[in-house]
Amino acid sequence: MSTFKKVSTKSLVKSNHEASLDNSYWKNYGIPVLVKEFGPIDYIDFSPLETHRFAVTCSCRVQIYNSITKLATKNLNRFKEVAYGGTFRRDGRLLCTGGSEALIKLFDVDTKNLLRIFSGHTAPVHRTFFTVDEQHIVSFSDDKSSAFWDIPSEKKIISFEDHVDYVRAGHVSPVSPNIYLSGSYDSIVNMYDTRSSKKVLSVNHNGPIESVLFLPSGGIFLSAGGTEIKVWDCITNGRLLAKISQHHKTITCLQVASNGQVIISGSLDRHVKIHDTGSYKTLHTLNYPNSVLSIGISRDDKTIVAGMTDGMMSIRQKEPNAQEKTSINQKMSYKYAGETIHYLHINSCIPEIKRQMEGKHNTCLRKFQYSKAVDCVMLNYITSKSPHLTVSVFQELIRRKGLIQALAGRNGKSLFNVLRFIIRHIGCPRFERVLLHVTSTLIDIYEDQLEDLCSESQHNFKVLQKKLEEEQKLMLSLIQLRGSLEILMSAAETTLFTLQNSCGLKPSTMAQRDFVFSYVK
Repeated sequence: MSTFKKVSTKSLVKSNHEASLDNSYWKNYGIPVLVKEFGPIDYIDFSPLETHRFAVTCSCRVQIYNSITKLATKNLNRFKEVAYGGTFRRDGRLLCTGGSEALIKLFDVDTKNLLRIFSGHTAPVHRTFFTVDEQHIVSFSDDKSSAFWDIPSEKKIISFEDHVDYVRAGHVSPVSPNIYLSGSYDSIVNMYDTRSSKKVLSVNHNGPIESVLFLPSGGIFLSAGGTEIKVWDCITNGRLLAKISQHHKTITCLQVASNGQVIISGSLDRHVKIHDTGSYKTLHTLNYPNSVLSIGISRDDKTIVAGMTDGMMSIRQKEPNAQEKTSINQKMSYKYAGETIHYLHINSCIPEIKRQMEGKHNTCLRKFQYSKAVDCVMLNYITSKSPHLTVSVFQELIRRKGLIQALAGRNGKSLFNVLRFIIRHIGCPRFERVLLHVTSTLIDIYEDQLEDLCSESQHNFKVLQKKLEEEQKLMLSLIQLRGSLEILMSAAETTLFTLQNSCGLKPSTMAQRDFVFSYVK
C-alpha cells in the first residue's frame, strides 16, 4: 500500500543576512556552561601561553579556572577587601592585581605565593597591567592618578595626575614598554611616555571611559564609554577614525581576538558583540541572561568567557568543525604478538531512520473528514504563525471538490474562525486567489441562512463585505494607474522612434539602443 501524500505547503523564505565565513566562524560556539561566583565578575584574563587557563577576579579573591573542566584549580585569596583587575604576565607565571586596599599585589601563579606589594596609591586600584618588557607594572586608581612601578625594586618610578576624576581604565602598549593609556570618568583618554614627565597625547571621548585598548599594531587604540566605541589614531595626534554604536546601554569591557582582526565588546544590555577591525561592522552577537561586566577570550578563539553583575560566569567553547571531527577519529594502535596494528577508523556510523510525523489535518484528509481538516488548521497558533498551511488545506479541498462539504453546516465559533481568517488574509497577494474562491463558496452556502446565524457571524459577514469593497476600490485605482503608465510608455516609445529616424539608427542591437537613450539624456 502506498503512503498517503501530504498536502504541499508553500511559504515565503525569510530574508536572512548574507552569510560569510566570519559569521559562520563566530556562530560555532556551543551551549554555555554557567558558573556561580559570590559577587560581580570584575575582570577576566586568559593566560597568554596556556590557552585553557584563565583568571577570574571576583569579590575578595582571584581564581584560576580550567576551561576544559570548568573548575577552579587555584585560589589567590590574600586580600582583606575587594580585589580588582587580575592580569597575567606574558609568560603566564606571574599575576598582578589591584584592590580596595589601594595596593598592587604580585603573585606566583604556580605556588600562589605573594611576591611583592606595591603601595603608594591613596584610593582603590581598579586596573593593573604588566609592560611588554615584563619588568614593570602600570596601575590605575580612583585617586585620579596612574603609576609606573619597577618590579625588582618594588618602587614607583613615575606617576601622572592629569585626570580630574576616577581612573578606571587603562592599557599598555603592545610594542613599547614605556607607553600606556589611561581612561577616566572625566571623558579624557591620555597617552603617557614614562621617558618624559608629561602626557604625549590626549583625546576627548565625550563620555565616562569604562575601557581602553590598544590594537596589536600599537598605532591605533580604542575607547569605550556610554554606548559608543571610538577608534583613534596615535600617529596622527589622536585623529578619530571611526565610531561603533551597536549597544543601547553602557559598554563595560573591550577585548581583541583573532590576532587583532576582531574587536569584542560587552555591555550592560546583556549582549557581547563581535566587530571586524577592517570595516567595523558587527559580525555576530552573543546574548547573556544578565548585564556583562567583563569578557575574556583565549588566544586561539576556542573559549570565550563572560562575567556578569549577578556573579554568574558563562563559559562557551567552540565546537569542532567537520575537519576537526575527522582528526579526532585518528588512527589508534595497539600491540599484538609483538606487532603494532593500526586502525584508521574506530567508529562506524549507522544512519538513524527518522520517522516522519503526520499532521492532524493530513490524517483527516486521508480519512475524507474535510470539515475536521479545516478545524485542525483554524487553531490560533496555526492561523497566526503558519497561515500558508490553512490556505494549502483550502486549496487541496478545492482540488478535491470537497470545499462545500467542509464549510457547510457551520455556525457559532467554527464559522466565526473561518470568516475571521478570510478577513485577515484576503488582502495578501499570496492567498487572494484561493480565499476569494472560499468566500464565494461561503456566500453561496449561507446566503439564505444569514438571519439564522449568530450575531458574531452576521457581523463578520458585514465586515467581509466592507473588506471586499475596499479591495475592489484598490484594484480600480491600480488599473487607473496602470492605464496612466501605459500612456506615458507609449509617448516615450514614440519619442524614441522619432529620434531613431532623425539619427538614422535602427535599434537592432543593445548598443544602438543605449546610444539613443544617452542622446535623449
